Amino acid sequence: MKGLSRLLPIIGGAIAGGAIALAVANGSTTTHSVTTTTVVQPSSAPTLPTSFSNGKAQTINQIYRAVGPGVVDITTSSTQNTGGVFGFGQTQQTEGEGAGVVFDKKGDIVTDEHVVSGASKITVNFPDGTKAPATLVGSDTGADTAVIRVQGVPASQLHPLTFGDSSAVQVGDSVIAIGSPFGLPNTVTAGIVSAVGRTINAPNQFTIPNAIQTDAPINPGNSGGPLLNAAGQVIGLNDQIETNNTNSQGEGSSSGVGFATPSNSDARIAREIIATGQAHNAWVGVSLDPTVSGGAGIAKSSTTGGVAPVQAGSPAAKAGLQPGDVITAVNGAPVASINQFVATIANYAPGDTVTLTVNRNGSTKTIKLTLGSQPASATTQTQSQNNGFGVP
Repeated sequence: MKGLSRLLPIIGGAIAGGAIALAVANGSTTTHSVTTTTVVQPSSAPTLPTSFSNGKAQTINQIYRAVGPGVVDITTSSTQNTGGVFGFGQTQQTEGEGAGVVFDKKGDIVTDEHVVSGASKITVNFPDGTKAPATLVGSDTGADTAVIRVQGVPASQLHPLTFGDSSAVQVGDSVIAIGSPFGLPNTVTAGIVSAVGRTINAPNQFTIPNAIQTDAPINPGNSGGPLLNAAGQVIGLNDQIETNNTNSQGEGSSSGVGFATPSNSDARIAREIIATGQAHNAWVGVSLDPTVSGGAGIAKSSTTGGVAPVQAGSPAAKAGLQPGDVITAVNGAPVASINQFVATIANYAPGDTVTLTVNRNGSTKTIKLTLGSQPASATTQTQSQNNGFGVP
């Protein structure tokens, strides 16, 4: 993983099912770099962390003994064609490793999508030494979440973990991470919640909102493993790191800035994948300008990549949104920034109709918009490439 320069998170109109991400992890072997920002306002009435206020706080040792059997090591292999005459005859075997969380007694395991992406073989290694092959049930690239299912493991050996409420997480809460950093399964690290409401990029370059930042050491191989609160509940899946420390292979290591996708969206997406084989995230279809204040401003002109401010045929185009419009509320809930707009839309599903309050040339308009389903990928450039416009 290469050193990371700070980049402005670019988002707009499309939502990654309640998770946040900017510079993304799109391999199957490591936890990758990320660029982030935050839109969270500190609470005016501080409260105890949920795990303490309900009397369920535990020591790190207690948490590990309770949840350890439900955290698995995931190894993958894939074969890539590397060329040769007319592109044939030369292949390369690629190995990867990450972690996952047992979700139910049927053998479903939740992990990051980039851990299993492109894998031709998936093996799950349990803490008791049991090894089992697994198949992909489905994945949501826009939220970097996937579900795999192990074969031949009796229900008595499966220990599903409890998913907590990621919206209740507070800065300063104690957390631990469990995973397989640098090929060392069942490794526990501890820290605190450094920030909430961060944004990170999904593998398909859509934005995942409401990510949790932590200083618990997270390294290549931690991807897909749980970030747990003091009650032993999963509050997110470890996903990305920001680092200036790299090895000779370009892999990054912990600099104390890691990010986990939020459990509320992880659990929702996992249930949807298990039920239908896929997940669907809401999409608006606009390119937003992060230099606009006081709302989510639609770009006034196409990006340098040629992407229109309002994409043709998108829900935004059908609703009548225009370049230069500034969205200030969704269903009456104020929107003060691009990130807040993305996080708000993430609470809705394709097919839902929302009412947008829009400032257009100094006049306030009310526009009804029916959300679409997020496309397979987004064309996203960094600020330096497109003067700060993002593609939702």
